[in-house]
Amino acid sequence: MNLQQLRYITAIDEYCHFGKAAEACDLTQPTLSLMVKKLEEELDVRIFDREVHPVTPTEVGRKIIDQAKVVLYHVNQIAEIIQSEKELISGHLRVALISTVSPVLVPGLFKYFSRHYPLISLQAEEMITDTIIDKLRKAEVEMGIVAGPVNEQNLLEIPLYHEGFLAYVSPDNPLYSESEIRNEQLYGQPLWIIRDGLRKEDLSEMEKAGVVTYERFFEGGRVGMLIQMVNENGGITIVPETHRDLILPSQQSGLRPIIQPKRTRTISLLLRNDYIHEALLNAVVAAIKDCIPHTLWDNVIRHQHLTL
Repeated sequence: MNLQQLRYITAIDEYCHFGKAAEACDLTQPTLSLMVKKLEEELDVRIFDREVHPVTPTEVGRKIIDQAKVVLYHVNQIAEIIQSEKELISGHLRVALISTVSPVLVPGLFKYFSRHYPLISLQAEEMITDTIIDKLRKAEVEMGIVAGPVNEQNLLEIPLYHEGFLAYVSPDNPLYSESEIRNEQLYGQPLWIIRDGLRKEDLSEMEKAGVVTYERFFEGGRVGMLIQMVNENGGITIVPETHRDLILPSQQSGLRPIIQPKRTRTISLLLRNDYIHEALLNAVVAAIKDCIPHTLWDNVIRHQHLTL
């Protein structure tokens, strides 16, 4: 078994096709097939079911591939250590974000890295929290940005900043005349949320059940859709305050602060416990500070240099 063979089987898993994987690995398909066949013979197992299309790992093959990704992740860390020692920041950075953080951070992250770290190839993708955690465990992404805390073993969670929520109110709703909305005034109101699908909720029922968790209302969807639902169907929705500047000027009049008590969520950075590239970690934290509104700067992690 060698590292090249591990790279080959992960490529086949990614492309679900021997020909496309061979092209990505700069090999001929017969050569790729031969290398995989030798690995299967060495392990005395079938890694792929070649009789189905697209090509699919066997049950034991799935386990081998998942472990191969972790092994290759650690191999890449060796290069990262060398780069860090030379104070050279380059290479690939895969960041997964929940959808209510993505529009706030992603444009600024790409702008910051292109300006300050042009040798970094940044890739950002929206996912729900459970998928981000799974991708981190499998070493398929380097960093995740989520609403915390997640309290997951084998993952390092770094709180970045705290943000409150705003209510977006339909002009037809009696609360539209209020300059501020107390938390209790939301109970019994028709509330549009996205959590496991778009739906209208009665917050009073959620309060009785003890599941009023604002930070999870939006995990699977876009704030802009919720605002459009309110505009066309009435009612109220709740918006993270970092989205204020992303909302159209014509819609700003519908925003109201939520008070007594003010509800907040914590945005955190997730890493594997064995992540070692401190320079890149600190670059991401600096980029996030550059992205968020200045009013939240006091909440940004204040370390001049994070040490892993």
